[in-house]
Amino acid sequence: MTDTPLHLLTATAALARLRAGTLTVEAYAQALLHRIAQRDDAVRAWAYLDPEYVLEQARALDGVPADKRGPLHGLPIGVKDVIYTKDMPTQHNSPIYKGSFPKVDSASIMILRHAGALIFGKTATTEFAATTVGPKTRNPHSATVDRTPGGSSSGSGAAVGDAQVPLALATQTGGSTIRPASFNGIYALKPTWGAVSREGQKVYSLLLDTLGWYAREVADLALLADVLGVRDDEPSPGPTFRGLSGARFALCQSPVWSQAGPGTRAALSRAAAILRAHGATIDELTLPPSFAAVPEWHRVLLHTDGRATFLPEHRVAKGDLHGSLAVYVDTPGFSRREQLAAQDGIAALRPKFDELAASYDAVLTPSVVDEAPEGLGWTGEAAFCSALHVPVVNIPGFQGENGMPIGVSLVAPRFHDRRLLKVAEAVGRVFEAEGGWTRRLL
Repeated sequence: MTDTPLHLLTATAALARLRAGTLTVEAYAQALLHRIAQRDDAVRAWAYLDPEYVLEQARALDGVPADKRGPLHGLPIGVKDVIYTKDMPTQHNSPIYKGSFPKVDSASIMILRHAGALIFGKTATTEFAATTVGPKTRNPHSATVDRTPGGSSSGSGAAVGDAQVPLALATQTGGSTIRPASFNGIYALKPTWGAVSREGQKVYSLLLDTLGWYAREVADLALLADVLGVRDDEPSPGPTFRGLSGARFALCQSPVWSQAGPGTRAALSRAAAILRAHGATIDELTLPPSFAAVPEWHRVLLHTDGRATFLPEHRVAKGDLHGSLAVYVDTPGFSRREQLAAQDGIAALRPKFDELAASYDAVLTPSVVDEAPEGLGWTGEAAFCSALHVPVVNIPGFQGENGMPIGVSLVAPRFHDRRLLKVAEAVGRVFEAEGGWTRRLL
């Protein structure tokens, strides 16, 4: 059997070799750098990458004694360029911060370095992870037509989707983690809000911002969940998952189902059919009428939180601030009364959704409107996203009318992240095998 090329190793497989001593960190890093050199003109996932520094770090990690190595020893991780790294610039895709070195690591990077991870480089993002105006990055699965990889975590999604790194950090305020995962045919975890520290990453909305991450299998998502301290109560809350046969899922189309395109409609239908074929029960979950206000309340929070967030850049460099962000300060669109109504309304619905979801192994719902649209100027519609603070896993395996990947989401009540990952691992195997889309790297 031909050995798997190093750049195609999952994080779990690579880590096993690194731990066993059959693969050096330097050799692994060189293989990934070679892949990037081959593909960078086509994908353009990186905002900052210094190959010599990558190899310098790799050699240093190879020199760490075996008994001093961390749980992620030598594992390369891409980092979205709104997350502070003391040895690399953090520029937020903004001329205001061009060449900026914060000289401090974010909380997540501190934890990952302590675990022995190789911080590989900074991945492209939309400006401040707050616009839908695309960066330079291209979807790696479209050979003939430029298509967006989604946003705002554009580079992280594309880099993992193109096997340039096995793992990458993302952030989400709207759909910024889940949408790129769907468009790039990869797995993503957006954990429960507040489960992982956001210290040291650019704020958009303190009420919504969440650190997430990408991988090419669920076991790899769990690696980072372990290190970043994502835990459920013990014993795990909710039903005990013993496999797809006998499992209970809720199918929730969400209040914005009318925006779903043919690819997403077909993917969700196919997903439900596959689960039923494997012995699972699927119940239709129609949310109470009170949930119909959530999309508008979410929009209110983005605008009103953005008003405070971007005031500093507006004051000191308005001419360099993207117009869609400057407008939050120039012409505030919502009153304080509307802001409070949105904050309190969504907060009241969170425990209600937890209660609805608690009797199921997971809730099945759309990840995106459809497959990645053409063009690089727009990262796609973020209609299907959550302001409910719940954990979400994107599962790949389906495709749209143009053969581009489409994922669907599994959702659980807040702080049921680990149980959700266990369910997602079983679901992912059958969706990838039977959903109709096969990862084909260019």
